[in-house]
Amino acid sequence: MVGGEGTKAAGAPAEAEMDLDFSRWGAVPSFEFAFNSENFSDRVLQLEVVARGDDGGQPLPDSARCPEEEADKGQSIDFSSTMAGTTVLTVRTLHINSAILAARSPFFLKLFSNGMKESDQVHPRIRIADSEEDALMELLSFMYSGKLTSVVPALLLDILMAADKFEVPSCMRHCSQLLTSLPMTTESALLYLDHPCSVLMVAEVQHVVGAAKEFLTDKYKDLDKFEDEVMNISLAGIEAIFSSTDMEVESEGHVYRFLLKWARARYLEPEERHEILSCRLLPLVRFSHMRCTTLKEILACTDNDIDHGKVHKRIAEALVFKDYQTDTEGVLPEDLRACWQPAKRAYKTKPVKVVMFDPPCRQAIVYLGIEREECSRLFPSGEIYSQSFFLAGHEFRLAATCEMNEAGDSDMYSFGLYIELCSMPECSESVTIDFEFGAKKKPSGKFVSQSNNVLVFSEGELMLGCEDIFGTPWWAFIADDNLFIDGVLNLRADLSVVEQPFMTGEMV
Repeated sequence: MVGGEGTKAAGAPAEAEMDLDFSRWGAVPSFEFAFNSENFSDRVLQLEVVARGDDGGQPLPDSARCPEEEADKGQSIDFSSTMAGTTVLTVRTLHINSAILAARSPFFLKLFSNGMKESDQVHPRIRIADSEEDALMELLSFMYSGKLTSVVPALLLDILMAADKFEVPSCMRHCSQLLTSLPMTTESALLYLDHPCSVLMVAEVQHVVGAAKEFLTDKYKDLDKFEDEVMNISLAGIEAIFSSTDMEVESEGHVYRFLLKWARARYLEPEERHEILSCRLLPLVRFSHMRCTTLKEILACTDNDIDHGKVHKRIAEALVFKDYQTDTEGVLPEDLRACWQPAKRAYKTKPVKVVMFDPPCRQAIVYLGIEREECSRLFPSGEIYSQSFFLAGHEFRLAATCEMNEAGDSDMYSFGLYIELCSMPECSESVTIDFEFGAKKKPSGKFVSQSNNVLVFSEGELMLGCEDIFGTPWWAFIADDNLFIDGVLNLRADLSVVEQPFMTGEMV
């Protein structure tokens, strides 16, 4: 039927609506025997290999052509002396079957029909960069056989890139499947992230890059354990690792300090280091989850490595967020929360809000929130530590635990809350703290006192507190919806130093 509905004029190139990937229809016939065979070919494809950086992947204009008879004399001819303005390394000739290539690729269909200027040439020529040569030869072989001869990740990525450039979707899928089936290592994951093809972000590349990011974030989620190894990871890998919410790190301040350390070791030129930190690394820092003391330290820093304008803006937003939380008891509109509060990481220490009283009072109120799921993971013998805070020159932190009585009765597990003096001051026999622990409860939403006492810290007693602040078995505590408001246990510790020991060192 000529000219009927749904038909195209003879020789018209296939557009997006035509699916030329025969693999979708079942087994692909192998034409491996015909690859580069003069007997089964109707044209000679000339691959002009130029120095990396020159244009590649397009047919050459007539003005750039050399005599075809010279090309026919050998498989590789040096055209560097005849190509004005272009460094041509070699020209390779390949016997091809235009029907096979056109069936596999819209690019070649257009080349061999009337879709390109060079369509009527018996010896069509494509210009490629020297770095693409091996990948394109593998790609052309695949278009005949449906197989690849290499499983080397670097070459597979190059082939995938060539398959995208020359529109061979079946090869792109095949490369993606091979890459994701290979055992992932740090080296291969960084190769996938750093490879130029990753900027294309077509579906097949996204799949490989996604697998690489998942591997890196899972392997290096405990920064303390792998800090030395992470120092040797490339920028793309650092961005993947520190974008993760699952990262287990002491605090967000640790993240900030590590990224500064990494950039200074990696980028020796001040301007480049400043650019990388400001545009690529500092956006990874979640300032709203930093302690106020750390934020103030950063504000006071005069380091030229960072863009102080951008950093100060981020810190101002974080401080406003923290102040808003305190004034409104944690209630924050969703639009502001999305803007000011990125997701928390898996911090090894829980952030606290500390209200300090002006001197001469040596008193502080410390707020600590623990999610119900985090509390559940404490059973039967776990513990959660807060970030440290300072009171009268001493460093303290809170510790939430699951305690068991000496009899081992399963009904006698309880929730304990302790104060730890992080280090005993030199020349001091003891440090005395007057404390009161409280918890916010429904329906009033106010903090209710649960325990109070006077604690005397000494060299042998650095963690003191209450082993059962709610006076209830663990199972009753964890199921108490009056304690977990929106899934969070809100604790408060009122602390005051009642005895002034001799102190050395500086307050951090």
